[in-house]
Amino acid sequence: FIDYVLQKNKLLNIIGKSTENRKILRERHIIDCAQAIEFIDLNSNYVYDLGSGAGFPGIILAIMLKNSGNTVKMKLFEKSYHKSVFLRDVVRKLNLDIEIIQKDIFQIEELNSDTIIARAFKPMPVMLKLVEEKFNEYKNLILFMGKNGKKVLEESKKNWKFQYEEKKSLTNEGSFLINIKNI
Repeated sequence: FIDYVLQKNKLLNIIGKSTENRKILRERHIIDCAQAIEFIDLNSNYVYDLGSGAGFPGIILAIMLKNSGNTVKMKLFEKSYHKSVFLRDVVRKLNLDIEIIQKDIFQIEELNSDTIIARAFKPMPVMLKLVEEKFNEYKNLILFMGKNGKKVLEESKKNWKFQYEEKKSLTNEGSFLINIKNI
């Protein structure tokens, strides 16, 4: 997967130039995404990755689930045609059970998922509103929060009620993952 990302990035710019190094890509993207696995209910039917881009975290989690023999189905939502083509190629090359949906998630109505996950997609308040308005059913929402994450979380709590659990990032000091339920 790393080889393919690096190869395709020369043509598509699917990851930032600063992470185009194999070691940095592994730590900054692969390990960062992998740490979300502990928030996923392994008895779930579906995990939706919103704004999947280069497949972070959806592809990484699907590889981990496949290697553990788990049957959770991943659906990756990516509105970009070129990134969707890239994702379909990865799915085919790695023989992953993933559905790529090339649509703007904000244009889809009545969604249902067990877990919703997003990394570097939209700000937390936008994600909360999206889940509230578009998802009929879901169990949890997993977000990757950056260096301003604590401030964004506190601001969001002023306008939204939800339960959550935090997990300190393994790869980036000051960052964390948040597992949100009951918005």
